[in-house]
Amino acid sequence: MDTLQQYLETVPNLEHRNSMQHLIEWVAANFPDLNLEIKWNQPMMLHNQTFIIGFSAAAKYVSIAPETAVLHEFLDRIIQTGYGHTKMKFQIKWNQEIDYALLSDIIERSIEFKKGSTTFWA
Repeated sequence: MDTLQQYLETVPNLEHRNSMQHLIEWVAANFPDLNLEIKWNQPMMLHNQTFIIGFSAAAKYVSIAPETAVLHEFLDRIIQTGYGHTKMKFQIKWNQEIDYALLSDIIERSIEFKKGSTTFWA
């Protein structure tokens, strides 16, 4: 799997597929310095070849995974939105609104966190 379209074809629910596409296109439009790549069969946004944030679709939600340290910095805000979370990602149910201000802040912090990094993961 090499392209976003190939990834999206793996999302069986058309509404979820469209939501996923919109989410990733929003990130690409708002953060043009990030590059979209499909790695480990999921879309990831990279900056200078280092991981910034990844996405994956599940039956009940979309998972969004920044670097773990960044996730922990934003955990209170994530919880306030009502999103689910694990140690490595947060989950937005398909019927929940996406808090784009929160997502933007997470991505901006992730870029800052990884500034000067020469490794893919922190």
